[in-house]
Amino acid sequence: MSNTELVTESLTEREWGIVHAIAQTLVKEQTDVNELGKAIAYLRNTVNEPNAGARFFKYLKTLVSNGRQIGHSKKTSDYYRNIDEACTKYLQSEQTNPQKMLEILGWSARLMKYYREAGPIEEIIAPVAESGRQAEIAQFMQSQKFEIGQILEAKVTQINGNKVSYEILRTIKLTQKEPKKAQSLSQDQVVHVEILDLKEDGSLRKVKCCE
Repeated sequence: MSNTELVTESLTEREWGIVHAIAQTLVKEQTDVNELGKAIAYLRNTVNEPNAGARFFKYLKTLVSNGRQIGHSKKTSDYYRNIDEACTKYLQSEQTNPQKMLEILGWSARLMKYYREAGPIEEIIAPVAESGRQAEIAQFMQSQKFEIGQILEAKVTQINGNKVSYEILRTIKLTQKEPKKAQSLSQDQVVHVEILDLKEDGSLRKVKCCE
């Protein structure tokens, strides 16, 4: 089996939707594929570093902000802006998986050449309906195996009476009744919670603060 086939098989239907949407958007806006290639090269060089996905999006924003100083013409600034907008719109859901981002962008660059020769693009087909947040959480949940009694790190995002909203492991949002703890907690405080119950799919149903 060739490397190309291996990469192809590793993309889901939704991820292929992202590939096509980015490629179609950039071709429709007449973006230079070489500028996308430079962004891909940056991601490739940093893919194994901490928070590589978030850093990539920050890098794109920096290109847009400094486009005129970096680029050789106004067109270059437009290219940066087009790439930033397309990636922010379609690729944000993969931010926690920079290796997958690299695969998707690599295929987008290849398909840009195809779409450029294929004629006018009438309508851009968005990826299979799933919000970026939902996709990020789904991907995260698939990589985790939670157990009742397990202790997890969580940040308090809101307190409303005896109800406390948590952001667990920086990804999962869950609101729980904490009659004994709510008044002693504060917003943005980082605490530890214990898993009390799980849903059938293994995701979190109920936790309690164990500080």
